[in-house]
Amino acid sequence: MKTRIFLAIAGIILTAAPSAFQVTARTIVVGPEGDVRSIQEAVALAQDGDSILVSAGVYHEPTIEIDRSLVLHGQPGAILDGDTERGLLLVTAPDVSITGFVFRNVGVSFVEDRAAIKVDAGHNCYISDNRFEDTFFAVYLAKTSGCTVARNTIIGRAERQTAAGNGIHAWYSRDLKILDNVIRHQRDGIYLEFVEDATIERNESVDNLRYGLHFMFSDRCRYVDNLFQYNDAGVAVMYTERVEMIGNRFEHNWGSASYGLLLKDIDDSRIVGNVFLDNTIGIMAEGANRMEVADNDFEANGWAVKIMANAIDNIFSRNNFVGNTFDVSTNSSRAYSSFEGNFWDRYQGYDLDRDGVGDVPFRPVRFFSLVVEREEPALILLRSFLVDLLDTLERVLPVLTPESLVDQQPRMRRVERTTPRHQS
Repeated sequence: MKTRIFLAIAGIILTAAPSAFQVTARTIVVGPEGDVRSIQEAVALAQDGDSILVSAGVYHEPTIEIDRSLVLHGQPGAILDGDTERGLLLVTAPDVSITGFVFRNVGVSFVEDRAAIKVDAGHNCYISDNRFEDTFFAVYLAKTSGCTVARNTIIGRAERQTAAGNGIHAWYSRDLKILDNVIRHQRDGIYLEFVEDATIERNESVDNLRYGLHFMFSDRCRYVDNLFQYNDAGVAVMYTERVEMIGNRFEHNWGSASYGLLLKDIDDSRIVGNVFLDNTIGIMAEGANRMEVADNDFEANGWAVKIMANAIDNIFSRNNFVGNTFDVSTNSSRAYSSFEGNFWDRYQGYDLDRDGVGDVPFRPVRFFSLVVEREEPALILLRSFLVDLLDTLERVLPVLTPESLVDQQPRMRRVERTTPRHQS
């Protein structure tokens, strides 16, 4: 009887033990004058779930590996400096949060993708409210999922593409959120390769050496309300499908190979509510199929839209074309995409029934644009009387411009936007 009572009491104690002896998370403080003076030492002392609070100071440490789930927070003035020789943080654990630091001086490498923060197979990471200065790659995500990169400022010193890294670089990852970051002077502001289901919102990617945003083989991604400005080649979306591009601004991307938006070999995507302002080419579509291009503003571009013969079954509707040198250009005598109900500031038709739709169809392809497509130096004649005469004759008696590339219902007035640009 006594033995049974003892065993019963022991069972109660063992059942209660996990909660009774649970270890609570700790905060380890790192500081130049404290008991723990290096971040790597603090990581070695920490357990999963602990926090490391880094006091103000400049920390010159070998690359710090974070191999457990931690919160790493820098107080104002906490700086990690790579002395132009090394990456700063390597994250290999899940559920790591990194906030509040200045990362600087990573240095260029031609043999490794050196980064201020590199996450390798670490899932659910959170990188926010940091500043990156001259860090080659600022944030590099490889084989990750569920990570968020938000409210960071990334300022590079890129002068040559071959000696520059990307601001935010993601490879073989999924379910990413890239939000509210400011990125300047990198090779590409944001680069995604083999990424799925990413959301990219409210970022400013400005004055980068190549692309403000660069997609490669990245399906079902969404980018909304971003600013891409003064980038050497604009934005490129390549070899992908089901991408949503909504409410973005593509501005002042000028150069011999510059675009607001380059679309190459993409399918089943939406381009809605964007502004294309003052670009060499607003949209360049090559091998782009079954796209919805609606409610966008194309203003003061060299070419608003260049659509190649291998771009098929795309529908352009409710867009405004204002002040462009060429509204639409193509390399084919036939068109495999359609334009319906757009506003064209060059339209000279009439509206007798006053329903807001022109009674005469509009042909957006100028004869001279076909000449330039074949002989680009002919641009020197753009403002000549001869070109105006040829365009007028072609408009009255169309012979060379694509018969099927016609807006049958051109709007008489500019389409006014009554909803936020990110809504369709």
